[in-house]
Amino acid sequence: MSEIADPLVLDFVEWVAREPRAYAEVIATWKTSCPRLTIWEDAAERGYVTRDTLPGVGLIIAVTTDGERLLRTNGR
Repeated sequence: MSEIADPLVLDFVEWVAREPRAYAEVIATWKTSCPRLTIWEDAAERGYVTRDTLPGVGLIIAVTTDGERLLRTNGR
């Protein structure tokens, strides 16, 4: 099944794929005052990113296998 990716979600997943990001960094970088722009929440709901806890680091956001597949499918 082919899915047309939301460009902002695709940008977000690509950004996370470069390196796992601290939760605080994700919130600071991708927060919005517009309730309709739930970019990183949408990516998490769709299974493109995951929340993990790393000892000594804390909560991080990392790309999943589905997120990597999304990037490849969309030429990223």
